Amino acid sequence: MGRKSIDEIRRLELVEAAFQVMKQEGVGAASLARVAAEAGLSKGMVLHYFKSRDALIEATLRHINALYGHEVAERMAAAESPLARVEAVIEANFSAWYYKPEHAHIWLAFCAQATFEPRFRRIQRVLHSRMQSNIIANLKSLLGIEEAKRVALALTSLIDGLWVRCAMTPGGFDRETARRQVLDYLKLATGRRRSA
Repeated sequence: MGRKSIDEIRRLELVEAAFQVMKQEGVGAASLARVAAEAGLSKGMVLHYFKSRDALIEATLRHINALYGHEVAERMAAAESPLARVEAVIEANFSAWYYKPEHAHIWLAFCAQATFEPRFRRIQRVLHSRMQSNIIANLKSLLGIEEAKRVALALTSLIDGLWVRCAMTPGGFDRETARRQVLDYLKLATGRRRSA
């Protein structure tokens, strides 16, 4: 892997600054000026790398999703059975670094905005499609394709609902309780013992 260019480094710094602002103050506070201040740069410098606030927010959302995707891939690679790979997807959604109120607030604001902004809607569609396809691909050998689709929809809906609960509960919703709810549903839906 080659060395990153100064432009790549600066863009990542700005994305990370935007992420910090969103976590601390909400998506609405992530103006170009506020992100510039967080990064210790001028607003003009932010505009040099991102042509608009929406472009910066899109890059930030893609960055967060890439971190999540990396976690899913690592967990799935370590899993030794189809059921364990589904559990890996669930575990990634409730990992300690990821399932936090500040991340849930960003996700909820993003989902609301995706209704009106096609570029955000595309990100949301890819994220949900990838999660569902990972689940379906690993459940179809156990349940058949149609039942795998039904269970995947139920699992992803349950995960989404628990993320909403995390965002809406003062102090967040207990990660272990959320994780256990989804794993218990998987066990019921598959009629099998959990792999771990």
